[in-house]
Amino acid sequence: MLSCCSVRMSLFAMGFLLVVLQPSTGQFPRACANTPSLLRKECCPPWDGDGSPCGELSRRGSCQNILLSQAPLGPQFPFSGVDDREDWPSVFYNRTCKCEGNFMGFSCGECKFGFSGRNCTERRLRTRRNIFQLTTSEKDKFLAYLNLAKNTPSQDYVIATGTYAQMNNGSNPMFRNINVYDLFVWMHYYASRDTLLGGSNVWRDIDFAHEAPGFLPWHRVFLLMWEREIQKITGDENFTIPYWDWRDAEDCVVCTDEYMGGRHPTNPNLLSPASFFFSWQVICTRSEEYNSQQALCNATSEGPILRNPGNNDKSRTPRLPSSAEVEFCLSLTQYESGSMDKMANYSFRNTLEGFADPRTAISNISQSGLHNALHIYMNGSMSQVQGSANDPIFVLHHAFVDSIFERWLRRHRPMLEVYPAANAPIGHNRENYMVPFIPLYRNGEFFKPSRELGYDYEYLQEPELDSFQEFLTPYLEQARQIWGWLVGAAVIGGIVTAVLTGLILACWKKRRGTASEIQPLLTESEDYNNMCYQSNF
Repeated sequence: MLSCCSVRMSLFAMGFLLVVLQPSTGQFPRACANTPSLLRKECCPPWDGDGSPCGELSRRGSCQNILLSQAPLGPQFPFSGVDDREDWPSVFYNRTCKCEGNFMGFSCGECKFGFSGRNCTERRLRTRRNIFQLTTSEKDKFLAYLNLAKNTPSQDYVIATGTYAQMNNGSNPMFRNINVYDLFVWMHYYASRDTLLGGSNVWRDIDFAHEAPGFLPWHRVFLLMWEREIQKITGDENFTIPYWDWRDAEDCVVCTDEYMGGRHPTNPNLLSPASFFFSWQVICTRSEEYNSQQALCNATSEGPILRNPGNNDKSRTPRLPSSAEVEFCLSLTQYESGSMDKMANYSFRNTLEGFADPRTAISNISQSGLHNALHIYMNGSMSQVQGSANDPIFVLHHAFVDSIFERWLRRHRPMLEVYPAANAPIGHNRENYMVPFIPLYRNGEFFKPSRELGYDYEYLQEPELDSFQEFLTPYLEQARQIWGWLVGAAVIGGIVTAVLTGLILACWKKRRGTASEIQPLLTESEDYNNMCYQSNF
C-alpha cells in the first residue's frame, strides 16, 4: 500500500502536469479592469473568435445598456448610494455584453450551462456523484484538481482591492491577480461583506448571497461557475463536483487524510501534515480588520485552514442534521415567506439555510440547523461566513445543499412567480443581478430544475415508478392538507344522501299504495287511456 506521502507526491505531480493557463470565470474581467473601461462604464470585450465586441460580427451578442430592476426592496438596508454592490454592476459598468441564443460569458465566448459545441447547440447533462462512490483514481483526481486551482493564476479575471470611491471613480484602478480557487473565495467574501460607511462605521445587516431568497440560486451559480473553471483549467469536460451526504452522520467522515484532511496530531485546530490541504493558506478571514481600516480584502495570505470538527458550541448545534429534518424541510410548500430574511417562518429557504428550526420551520436564530449546522460543526474556517469557502469541504457541502433545493423544485414544481419579485432584502428580488458575477445572472434565472442547467445528482436519478411517485407527491400533499375538509364533506354528503333516499322511498311506497287503491276506478273510467298517458309522461 502507498504511504500518505507517496499519495501526496503523486497527486502533486498530477496537478503540476495539469498547470496550464486557461480562461477563468469570476468577477472583474481583466479586459475591463482599466481606466478607459471604468470611465466609460462599459465592459464589452472583444470575442477572440472574430475580434468584435461581444462577438457581434458572428451574431453571438452585442454591447447594450444594462436594464436594472425597479422593484421595491425590503427595509433591511436603509441606505442608498453608499455601497458599490447596489444595483449591481451599475457603479462600475452600465453597458455589458448581452448574448444571444445559447451563448454566454463576459464576451459571449462561452456556452450557457447545459450546452456545448462550437455553436452551443448540443445539449449536455453531467452527473454529480457522492464523494464516497468515486473510485480511488477519481477521488485522487478531484483532490489534484483542487490543488491545481489553488496554484493556477486566473488569466481572465482580477479582484478589486478598493472601492469605486477609493479608485477615484475609476481614474485610479485598484485590482490584483488571484488564483482560480481563491477567486471564488474572494467572490463569496465580496457578496457577504459588510457595508463600509466611512470612519469606523459599518452596516452589518446586508448580504447579497445569504439570509434571503437568493441564497439557493446564488450558490447554484457559484458552484456551476466553479465547476466550469475546473473543467477549463484541466481540459476535463466531464468533471463534476462531488457531494457529501451528511444526513445522520455521526462525525465528519470526510475529515481524513484520504479525503479532505484529518486532524493534526498535536494541534486539534489544524489539519494533519499528511493532508493534501495542510499547506493551503486562507484569505479574506479578517472582517473586523477590514472594517476598521475601511478596506476590502486584498487576498493576502492569512494563515492555514482551521478546522476542529465536533468541538463546536453544542448548545447551538448539538449534532449534524438528520434525514428526518431534511424530509420535514422538503415538505414545506412555501419557498419564501414574511420578511423574507432570517426571521421568516415556514419558509423552505430559511429552514434549509438553517435560521429556522428544522422540526417546526419557526425562525430561531439562536440555533443553527441544516446548512448552517454544517458550517458551525466544522468549528474553524468554515464557521465564519465571509471566509468559509477557504475550506474545500465548502464545495462538497454546498453541492449537497443544492441537491436538497433540487429535490424541493422537483417535488413542488413551482412557477417562476413563486420566487419573490419585490420587497426582498437588497439584491434578492427576482430580477436583481447577482453580486459579484460578470457575466450577469438574475436570481430568477436559476430558480429552475438542474437538468435545464445541464446537471443532475446521482441519488436523484430514480426509476420511472419513483419519478411518477415524485410527480404525484405535491398533489398528495395538497390532498393531505385539505383531508379534514374532504372527510367532513363526505360525512355531510352521506347524511344528506341518506335523508333524500329515505324521503324518496317513503314517497314511492305511498304512491304504490295509492295507485293500487284507485286502480279499479281508473279501469272503469272511459278516459283510462288518456290518464295512463298522462301518468307515464
